[in-house]
Amino acid sequence: MPPRIAQIRLVSSHPQVYAPCDDSFALVDALLADRSKLLDHHPSICMEIGSGSGYVITSLAIILGSGSKNAHYFATDMNPHATKVTRETLEAHGVHAELLTTNIASGLEKRLSGMVDLMVINPPYVPTPEDEVGGSGLSAAWAGGENGRSVIDKILPVADNLLSEKGLLYMLFLAENDPLQICLQMRDKGYGAKIIVQRSTEEETLHVIKFWRDPDIQIEGNEAVVSGGKTAPQRGLDFLRSQISRLSFRETRQQR
Repeated sequence: MPPRIAQIRLVSSHPQVYAPCDDSFALVDALLADRSKLLDHHPSICMEIGSGSGYVITSLAIILGSGSKNAHYFATDMNPHATKVTRETLEAHGVHAELLTTNIASGLEKRLSGMVDLMVINPPYVPTPEDEVGGSGLSAAWAGGENGRSVIDKILPVADNLLSEKGLLYMLFLAENDPLQICLQMRDKGYGAKIIVQRSTEEETLHVIKFWRDPDIQIEGNEAVVSGGKTAPQRGLDFLRSQISRLSFRETRQQR
């Protein structure tokens, strides 16, 4: 039976490239959890922003496999060492992606505008001083500035521009990033949201959230809600709130 995801022993490495860790595994687990839905989605263009070691984009290509023979893969990273390592990881697994050394998706925003059907992102999310953001060393892979949001808040508008009408975005967040506020922000742009994986380690609480363009949200502003009831998007948002609240409550109890 062929491997379902990238094999760690075949993942290339470099001292200045972020190696697969709990956050990488959580993101891939989210893709595995949605595998049947992704295969039914038939994505034509798939993209990872911030590929690092190439573990996630390689796993995505393997997960989709022959079920998406016509899919074309892109991966970007601002670290040239990461681009090289990603290429080596892809080649070791016999899969291919078009690679670009660039900041977020610079150079692809016009070419792929409104065309990406599936996007995966493990952004720099760790709260750090602002002067650590965007450096040339390994810390650039995790340094997220105030509340870990400096890079995330730059990525989201780019993702919005690149995603197709049926585009799906799987993105990883730390609890300190205020994922509920991010979901509300995306909702204002017409996106639905769902937590696919939530995981707590000794050091952090991670959420992998799936976003999609939701036509119900996009027309909601033009519809009246009868008898004080809630629309489906509002109920979904309430459920998302409860998911995040329960996880935060469990974390608080564990820390006592």
